[in-house]
Order: sequence, then structure tokens, then C-alpha cells
Amino acid sequence: MAKPDTAAYKTFDQITGRLDQIVSQVRDKDTSLERSLDLFDEAIALGSKAVDMVDRTDFTPEEEAKLRESAKEAENGTAAPAEAGEKGTDEPTEGKS
Repeated sequence: MAKPDTAAYKTFDQITGRLDQIVSQVRDKDTSLERSLDLFDEAIALGSKAVDMVDRTDFTPEEEAKLRESAKEAENGTAAPAEAGEKGTDEPTEGKS
């Protein structure tokens, strides 16, 4: 199988936008398995391109420190909740008052 062409996506925002589109398409119940697999291949190629972009990015020392701190918090499970109302635990919140 030929590698999907990702040349049209030049920025990280373009890549993440396309990945969002792919997720929507794959979730559509009318999308065939074959099409879903093609979209999966495209998503992998786009993800690799995004990783390459991040690897080539030159961060300031302050940005690097923030990234390291965020990674450390994520490892320790002490990162701030992503959404308002989250409690930062793995416990289900359904049925709780």
C-alpha cells in the first residue's frame, strides 16, 4: 500500500484539523471498514509528520522548562484537570451528588 500524501499539510494546526476530520469520518457508521483503514493509514502518516515538526521545533529555555514540568505532572498524575468540573480522579462521577 502506498504511503498517504501529507504534503498539503504544512502546519501543526492543519494536521490536527485533518486528524479531527478523520476521527469524525471513522466514527460515522456509514464509513466502510476499508475506508476506515485508509483513514487510519493517513492518520498515522499525519501523526508522524506532526512528531517530526515538534522534534524540529526550537523551544526557548522557558518553554522547555514548562514542557518538562507538564510531562512530570502527567507522569505523577498531578496535572490540572483538562475540563472544568473534573476532579482529577479515575473514579466514575455518575450517580454522585
